[in-house]
Amino acid sequence: MTGAPLPADEARRLLDLARYQILDSAPEADFDRITRLAARVLRVPVAVLNLVDQHRQWGKASYGLTCSNAPRETSFCAWTILDDVPFVVDDAQNDPRFRENPMVVGSPHIHMYAGAPLITPAGHRIGTLCVTDSQPHPLSPDDLQALQDLATVAMQLLELRRQALEAQQAAEAQEQQAQELRRTLDQARVLEGVSSLLELDLDPQQATLSAAALIGEALEADLAALLGWPVPGPPDQPPTVVTAYRRPSLPDPTPAVAALIHEGFGSGGGGWTHQRLAAPLYLHRSGPRPLAFSPETQVAWVPLGEEGGTRRLLLMVRLGGHWIERWRLGDRTLLEAAGRTIRHAWQRRAALELAQRQARQDALTGLLNRRAFDEDLADRKRRSQAFTLALVDLDGLKTVNDCEGHAQGDTLLQVFGAALEAGAGAGGAAYRLGGDEFALLLPRHGAQEVVERVERAAGAARGVTLQCTGASTGVAQSHEAPDSPTLLRLADERMYAVKRRRQRTRQPIPG
Repeated sequence: MTGAPLPADEARRLLDLARYQILDSAPEADFDRITRLAARVLRVPVAVLNLVDQHRQWGKASYGLTCSNAPRETSFCAWTILDDVPFVVDDAQNDPRFRENPMVVGSPHIHMYAGAPLITPAGHRIGTLCVTDSQPHPLSPDDLQALQDLATVAMQLLELRRQALEAQQAAEAQEQQAQELRRTLDQARVLEGVSSLLELDLDPQQATLSAAALIGEALEADLAALLGWPVPGPPDQPPTVVTAYRRPSLPDPTPAVAALIHEGFGSGGGGWTHQRLAAPLYLHRSGPRPLAFSPETQVAWVPLGEEGGTRRLLLMVRLGGHWIERWRLGDRTLLEAAGRTIRHAWQRRAALELAQRQARQDALTGLLNRRAFDEDLADRKRRSQAFTLALVDLDGLKTVNDCEGHAQGDTLLQVFGAALEAGAGAGGAAYRLGGDEFALLLPRHGAQEVVERVERAAGAARGVTLQCTGASTGVAQSHEAPDSPTLLRLADERMYAVKRRRQRTRQPIPG
């Protein structure tokens, strides 16, 4: 007996099989119906829907057979999944691969086997629809086509089942999120002040300190502090400690907080890497430490994540003898909700800053875009400072797109844009206005110097294509026009004059 080799895509095939969550599931009428239909259409006593797992063949449905489970090394179906077409064994008793197989020499005494692979949309063969007979039973091409068609129907049922399961799981996840939202809304009154603070246009650290002070008061804590570690930084580096709130009669807590951090709490001792905390940590009683805090001190560490290159933790302390003896469930809920609120506020701020940057950036070249150009041009005009405007057409882009493809055209734009930006120099900026149109806003420069800078950028771009490319440039000085639209028209006219002059003299694009 010879076991089937592994398919070349075995690892990916097993991952695809796992997506269907079908192994060891209960019988289902739809799949039982498929096997009954296969047995009837092909006139055989046994039809089985098998899935081929890593070490076994597992039967989802069967007709004429109580159980089709078997080790993979004795599985006929392990051979079927090696190809996309049906696998047929006409006489297993005389086939050297199967004549000693337990399913041939013993029940169900397979003589004829035919299996069609179950092929997922990803192209992986995860199992088979197969039929067997203990007697000689030749199958016609029409029989094999019918078997393949039924296998396709079975795969469609598996796909629908997977989609239904994933939809159910997504609905359950949404319900869990809804429950979390309801719990968050229940705490909205307590968190309203924190949220309002974080919405203000304040420095993120100052806003977080003010929020921590509100939380400390709400929890009747004796001390609230914000700890920070630079990222990246050595794991043993001590944090910065900024006190957000302290009970008025409490002395300066900074030395005690430092000792609290460096010596650690509880039986672990030896110092904690608090900056690595992934979840809140609540301590109700400290060990006998030579600290300014009594042994009954309650401490809560709430990780806030990273902001501005600093990993931050919120520290809450209740000293020994406090009338609240431990961190209650409501205390923890408030702390963790406040931590989420602070993190979300940081994320919103970061997303807003990113969106503002992206709104002014050309996605392909990374240069500033038309919106940024209009804003910057108006700003320079408003400040009444002398500047130079250059409008630039990258000539030959269409030819590159037509002859070498749009990907090469994109590369040409990127190289030209990068070189143009480098040539803008200090105080200057390069823009892509759209298509093959670019612009420069520079401190006051002579027209010839600007053209030379553009030509250097065009020279860099010529290195990425075999086509003739170049640049037509129109330069205007800020004092030449009273407003931005007029200045733009002047530069545009000069740029097109360059193009017309080349056409009249039939001057080729520099190449």
